[in-house]
Amino acid sequence: MESFSLILAIVVVTALAFDFTNGFHDTANAMATTISTGALKPKIAVAMSAVLNLVGAFLSVEVANTISKGLVDETGIRPEVIFAALVGAILWNLLTWLVGLPSSSSHALMGGLVGATVASAGFGAVHGDVLVTKVLLPAVAAPLVAGIASMLATRFSYGIGGKAEGEATRKGYRAGQIASAGLVSLAHGTNDAQKTMGIITLALIAGGSIAPGSNPPTWVILSAGLAIALGTYIGGWRIIRTMGKGLTDLEPRQGFAAQTSAATAILASSHLGFSLSTTHVVSGSVMGAGLGRKGGVVRWSTATRMLVAWLLTLPAAALVGAGAESVTDLGDWGTAVVAVFLIASSAAIWKISRREVVDHTNVVAETTEPAGVVTTAIAAVTPPPVGTVTESLTATIPAPAAEPAPATPPAATV
Repeated sequence: MESFSLILAIVVVTALAFDFTNGFHDTANAMATTISTGALKPKIAVAMSAVLNLVGAFLSVEVANTISKGLVDETGIRPEVIFAALVGAILWNLLTWLVGLPSSSSHALMGGLVGATVASAGFGAVHGDVLVTKVLLPAVAAPLVAGIASMLATRFSYGIGGKAEGEATRKGYRAGQIASAGLVSLAHGTNDAQKTMGIITLALIAGGSIAPGSNPPTWVILSAGLAIALGTYIGGWRIIRTMGKGLTDLEPRQGFAAQTSAATAILASSHLGFSLSTTHVVSGSVMGAGLGRKGGVVRWSTATRMLVAWLLTLPAAALVGAGAESVTDLGDWGTAVVAVFLIASSAAIWKISRREVVDHTNVVAETTEPAGVVTTAIAAVTPPPVGTVTESLTATIPAPAAEPAPATPPAATV
């Protein structure tokens, strides 16, 4: 086995901690719609997703190679740089989990790595062409493609299904939804688990444990797969609620269309080596499915908050990563300070989360998210259902009051 220094061991443990947060942060990508439509019970859903994440981790190493060989100059990177990058990614994951926003763990890791690398070796150590073609462009294109595909698939399913809304139809779509959710989980393992494999491999190269250009060792693949599977099983219930109920309301056939479209996009990107954000893809497909059903609406206030989080992920993680790298550059005591800061911040976020607990018992509760201006306007012009009797629309104009009888004049006195 490779020789390990103390800092390298710290980096590997921190990378697996990030992988764990990636798992519970992104559980919603595979199982939010399946849980919200009732196709699977919450605990069964996350257990199934965890197992398939582990299996998916062994299917490919293309994304891992993009990170370990392509994004930054591996020859000029120290293990402390990677540690600083992971600090930025973990803190961003925990903050967005706390507020229930499905941001991208992938982009948090990319941002942290880029920021720490620039702080350590300058902009020249970042391969800009790889960053643009395999990270930024897919970030823009993937949710749009998945959303359009999901909207068309939803309309197609309602078109060929006609008015078939019986129990047999619902059971069929729920079965299909379970299968497509499993495919998303498998795809998530092939993409997101590999990001941690790539970062650990990069750390091993930086620490001189393996030769530059090496593929991830078997123990790295296994440990990364187990870490993301465990995080997935823990369940990121806050984000599951947002994805399943806070963004739009889905029926089983919509959930099936959304997950099938997302899985196809993720698997294709993994084959091409794109470091894709599964969160972006699934969010886009869920919104597309919501718009694909006649009368369906998207809660644009939630979608806007998600978009803001997406835009902030790369720069925010990069700033934290760069700051952490500046401190670790001061020596061993600087690395210790950053480690203590990471542990203390994580503990504080967890303690704050206990004020309002969200778990498998209340994850499908109705959200109190306001509908927003667009949804309210759509609802205002939607005609009432056919056959609705407007018995409650009674006249409210009061009848004219009876005029008072003329007063009888008093009898004349003589």
